[in-house]
Amino acid sequence: QVQLVESGGGLVQAGGSLRVSCAASGLTFSSYTMAWFRQAPGKDREFVAVIRRTVGTTYYADSVKSRFTISRDNAKNTVYLQMNGLKSEDTAVYSCAASTGWGSVNPAGYDYWGQGTQVTVSS
Repeated sequence: QVQLVESGGGLVQAGGSLRVSCAASGLTFSSYTMAWFRQAPGKDREFVAVIRRTVGTTYYADSVKSRFTISRDNAKNTVYLQMNGLKSEDTAVYSCAASTGWGSVNPAGYDYWGQGTQVTVSS
């Protein structure tokens, strides 16, 4: 049974930093492209960042580029999202997702999802 479990969310002041993690089990982690999405109240789920399987290349949404960094540790079956320079508009539930594909900004391209972790940025 595949499980993705996020952790590390919380309350942070604007301009601060936070790192969220996603621990995976039940799958061959290195064979999966991993991504982070977020969803704010009343809004659609939004792509944040992706790190591709095998080659480890990354891609970011324009709204987070240069502020957020996605990384993975295949030995620990974990993907991270380091968030710097947080803004109030970054407030959302952050979820990780796993795909056997090459990576997509479309949530429909992902096979497995975590439950999410709340990130709240106070201004």
